[in-house]
Amino acid sequence: MLTIFDIPRKFPFGQIVMTPGVKHLLPDDAYYSSIVNLLVKHGELQQGLLSNSDHKLNQEALEDGSRIFSAFNVQGEKVWVITEADRSSTCILLPGEY
Repeated sequence: MLTIFDIPRKFPFGQIVMTPGVKHLLPDDAYYSSIVNLLVKHGELQQGLLSNSDHKLNQEALEDGSRIFSAFNVQGEKVWVITEADRSSTCILLPGEY
Protein backbone atom coordinates (compact mmCIF):
# COMPACT_ATOMS: atom_id res chain seq x y z
CA MET A 1 0.00 0.00 0.00
CA LEU A 2 1.27 3.44 -0.94
CA THR A 3 1.74 5.70 2.08
CA ILE A 4 1.58 9.48 2.14
CA PHE A 5 5.38 9.51 2.48
CA ASP A 6 5.83 7.41 -0.67
CA ILE A 7 3.62 9.50 -2.95
CA PRO A 8 5.43 10.45 -6.16
CA ARG A 9 5.46 14.23 -6.49
CA LYS A 10 7.12 17.06 -8.31
CA PHE A 11 7.24 19.35 -5.25
CA PRO A 12 7.13 19.09 -1.45
CA PHE A 13 3.72 19.08 0.25
CA GLY A 14 4.80 20.34 3.65
CA GLN A 15 2.25 19.69 6.39
CA ILE A 16 -0.90 18.08 4.99
CA VAL A 17 -4.22 19.25 6.42
CA MET A 18 -7.86 18.65 5.52
CA THR A 19 -11.05 20.49 6.32
CA PRO A 20 -14.07 18.91 8.06
CA GLY A 21 -16.14 19.06 4.86
CA VAL A 22 -13.71 16.82 3.01
CA LYS A 23 -13.50 14.43 5.95
CA HIS A 24 -17.29 14.00 5.90
CA LEU A 25 -17.34 13.61 2.12
CA LEU A 26 -14.94 10.68 1.98
CA PRO A 27 -16.30 7.18 2.51
CA ASP A 28 -15.16 5.52 5.74
CA ASP A 29 -14.09 2.33 3.98
CA ALA A 30 -11.90 4.21 1.50
CA TYR A 31 -10.90 7.25 3.55
CA TYR A 32 -7.12 6.77 3.49
CA SER A 33 -6.95 5.62 -0.13
CA SER A 34 -9.08 8.62 -1.18
CA ILE A 35 -6.64 11.05 0.46
CA VAL A 36 -3.63 9.29 -1.07
CA ASN A 37 -5.33 9.32 -4.49
CA LEU A 38 -5.94 13.08 -4.28
CA LEU A 39 -2.35 13.73 -3.24
CA VAL A 40 -0.95 11.53 -6.03
CA LYS A 41 -2.96 13.49 -8.62
CA HIS A 42 -1.96 16.82 -7.07
CA GLY A 43 1.71 15.82 -6.76
CA GLU A 44 1.84 14.77 -10.42
CA LEU A 45 0.13 18.04 -11.49
CA GLN A 46 -2.75 16.21 -13.14
CA GLN A 47 -5.14 18.65 -14.79
CA GLY A 48 -8.29 17.34 -13.14
CA LEU A 49 -11.02 20.00 -13.32
CA LEU A 50 -8.63 22.89 -14.05
CA SER A 51 -8.77 24.97 -17.21
CA ASN A 52 -5.80 24.73 -19.54
CA SER A 53 -4.54 28.14 -18.38
CA ASP A 54 -4.76 27.19 -14.68
CA HIS A 55 -3.00 23.91 -15.41
CA LYS A 56 -0.22 25.83 -17.14
CA LEU A 57 0.10 28.10 -14.07
CA ASN A 58 0.73 25.01 -11.94
CA GLN A 59 3.50 23.90 -14.27
CA GLU A 60 5.03 27.39 -14.08
CA ALA A 61 4.74 27.28 -10.28
CA LEU A 62 7.38 24.57 -10.20
CA GLU A 63 9.82 27.16 -11.57
CA ASP A 64 8.60 30.40 -10.03
CA GLY A 65 7.67 29.06 -6.58
CA SER A 66 4.06 30.20 -6.57
CA ARG A 67 1.22 28.20 -5.02
CA ILE A 68 -0.04 25.03 -6.67
CA PHE A 69 -3.80 24.60 -7.00
CA SER A 70 -5.69 21.47 -8.05
CA ALA A 71 -9.37 20.62 -8.39
CA PHE A 72 -10.80 17.11 -8.62
CA ASN A 73 -14.19 15.43 -8.50
CA VAL A 74 -14.71 13.25 -5.42
CA GLN A 75 -18.06 11.57 -4.77
CA GLY A 76 -19.69 14.06 -7.16
CA GLU A 77 -18.25 17.09 -5.31
CA LYS A 78 -15.44 19.41 -6.33
CA VAL A 79 -12.45 19.17 -4.00
CA TRP A 80 -9.55 21.60 -4.02
CA VAL A 81 -5.96 20.80 -3.10
CA ILE A 82 -3.71 23.80 -2.48
CA THR A 83 0.01 23.78 -1.74
CA GLU A 84 1.27 27.10 -0.43
CA ALA A 85 3.96 28.98 -2.34
CA ASP A 86 6.55 28.33 0.37
CA ARG A 87 5.63 24.60 0.24
CA SER A 88 5.05 24.64 4.01
CA SER A 89 1.57 23.10 3.78
CA THR A 90 -0.99 21.48 1.54
CA CYS A 91 -4.69 21.82 2.32
CA ILE A 92 -7.46 19.59 0.99
CA LEU A 93 -10.80 21.42 1.12
CA LEU A 94 -14.19 22.02 -0.41
CA PRO A 95 -14.56 25.30 -2.35
CA GLY A 96 -17.16 26.54 0.16
CA GLU A 97 -14.61 26.16 2.97
CA TYR A 98 -12.06 28.50 1.39
